[in-house]
Amino acid sequence: AVAVTPATATVVRAALEWAERSDGRFDPALGSVSKLWDVLNRHEPPAADRVKPLAGRGLWRKVDVGTLNGFPVLRYDDRDVQLDLGAIAKGYGIDRAAAALRARGIEHAIVTVGGDLYALGGSPDGGAWQVGIRDPHDLSALAGSLEVRDSAVATSGDYERFFRWRGMRYHHLMDPVTAAPRITAVHSVTVTAHRAMDADAASTSVFGLGRSAALAAVRPAIPGADAIPLT
Repeated sequence: AVAVTPATATVVRAALEWAERSDGRFDPALGSVSKLWDVLNRHEPPAADRVKPLAGRGLWRKVDVGTLNGFPVLRYDDRDVQLDLGAIAKGYGIDRAAAALRARGIEHAIVTVGGDLYALGGSPDGGAWQVGIRDPHDLSALAGSLEVRDSAVATSGDYERFFRWRGMRYHHLMDPVTAAPRITAVHSVTVTAHRAMDADAASTSVFGLGRSAALAAVRPAIPGADAIPLT
């Protein structure tokens, strides 16, 4: 067992809860897969004999968050487990920042990190914040916009972190079943939620699903959430 901070334990527990809710579509233990594909530096896919042993493993089930001598600890039950909290830790940080602003009496603000945000209060003109959804086919354009107030918005997409090989795009959103980038006609999905941590994890969980399936997946955990996939 390895001691971790209470904040780390909180994020890992939340990640494992999302793994359970999504039946493993969200797997925070796929760090070894992300490292193998390394899409920002690779120019062709890794060898199949390196990918196949990591496919369909349900590695999140091999992570345990417990306590030892009153301190939170992590245990891994498989040598291939590597935590990758990139799809939930940003949201946690945003929520903490928004809480810090509220505690200091700030009523209206936008907190944003890498495509995820929390809209605190309303905009300077007195209305709701207007949040644009980037067009995955034209990064200088918007595919739509949302009106949000005291709400989080997170987007997962395949259009910023990827490489091309033989006419195919290999992006950073890994499919735990194949241990490879998820193959889908969907290029982005935007999720709204009360907490940025939930929106962050949910957008990764439902990436690749159509709207009906995405809503069915997130609303039991996030009442009132919305999910907007773009093809």
